[in-house]
Amino acid sequence: MSKKQLRQLPSVSEVLLDVNKSIALHDRYIREVIKSELRGYRRTAKAGKLDIKRSAITAAILDELDSLNQSSIKNIINGTGVVLHTGFGRAPISKKVISTIAKKLEGYINLEFDLSTGKRGDRQNHIAKMLNAICGSESSLIVNNNAAAVLLALNSLAEGRDVIVSRGQEVEIGGSFRIPDVIRKSYCTLVEIGTTNRTHLKDYEKAITKKTGAILWAHTSNYVVQGFTKEVPLSDLALLAKKKRIPLLVDLGSGALLNMIKQNLPAEKQVSDVVKTGADVITFSGDKLLGGPQSGFIIGSQRYLKVIQKNPLYRTYRCDKWTIALMEETLRTYRSNESFSADNLSLKLLTTSQKILLNRGKKILSNLPQIKVKQLGIALVASLVEAGSGSLPVKSIPSAALKFTPRQITVAALAKAFREGTIPVVGYTKGSTFYIDLKAVLPNQSPQLIEAIKEV
Repeated sequence: MSKKQLRQLPSVSEVLLDVNKSIALHDRYIREVIKSELRGYRRTAKAGKLDIKRSAITAAILDELDSLNQSSIKNIINGTGVVLHTGFGRAPISKKVISTIAKKLEGYINLEFDLSTGKRGDRQNHIAKMLNAICGSESSLIVNNNAAAVLLALNSLAEGRDVIVSRGQEVEIGGSFRIPDVIRKSYCTLVEIGTTNRTHLKDYEKAITKKTGAILWAHTSNYVVQGFTKEVPLSDLALLAKKKRIPLLVDLGSGALLNMIKQNLPAEKQVSDVVKTGADVITFSGDKLLGGPQSGFIIGSQRYLKVIQKNPLYRTYRCDKWTIALMEETLRTYRSNESFSADNLSLKLLTTSQKILLNRGKKILSNLPQIKVKQLGIALVASLVEAGSGSLPVKSIPSAALKFTPRQITVAALAKAFREGTIPVVGYTKGSTFYIDLKAVLPNQSPQLIEAIKEV
């Protein structure tokens, strides 16, 4: 232990005297940060390895406080090509939509208050009629995510009873969300039928007993089973469920409200088409192909939706005013089952053609210094991307990307430099090449991307 080195350490009070008054942090938090930093220096001093002066220690702690004074949430440029990136908040929301709801949510709103009667209202009413019309459903509920929607529906309709699921649909999505686990946590019993690749109607028929509470059909949204396969059509399954007087639950996952093929995108089950099959309850995400904030929907038969809404668990999963307001505006971006407005930013990005992206890439390159282009080995290439978040699985969407083969630094160092720049840019690496795909780069971010490239 070096007593001399320990004497180099400033006290908490000394550091506090130099703290900038503009730092908008709780005073107790500031003290804890200072104490924590000093503990680190104290351990180094005790080991006799402190080689920094007292003033430099104080300066380093103050720099740490300054960095903590900045929000940890930052706008980034998504150069991964994945539009619905879970790590980046999934569906991006347009500035216009955010501006619209920001005006509405200033102060108080009529979230659960009926202005015509002066009595308490239902927060679901702000969305339900519009969503029912778009989907063709009798009733609907919004909750805080699709996992909650599935669990709530199962617990409400089949608690203490059997839930029949094809082995080929026992899916797992990111974050270890597994159908068997959700069924178990819903206090239901999983009954597996069929095989991984083939399940027949007779398998469902044989499995139905007096203990059966529901049939669950789960969309395999993040993988595809190909080859010798068999899946029961939803319409046939719906007829069987009605014959046996048990509900058919369909977990759709992504929640496409449009005909994706007509948007020049890979095919995906459309919510309104699933409603037409006769399925009793359908759940899907609001922050994937739909293009809204994190949320989940439960739509279908009014008979079953009333039971679900009366479940005490519903209150734990209900959405706040921000989510409901954002979703209301998102639903307003839909013009028909085949068209949407440019204010739906997710769909706008997904449907932007490769030709437009290549032209955008050419403009970016033309605005870069040639010496920078040569140093970083930048070239424009055609690319293929996926939608992300389990939407449109293993199906590629044409895009364009900036390819970097740097001469003076490693690809890892280049990627890090982009992430830690004034405007963080996140791309992806393949072998010795770094890519910034333009699919998920917002149109108004091109100038920022140019500056970010110049900066590295």
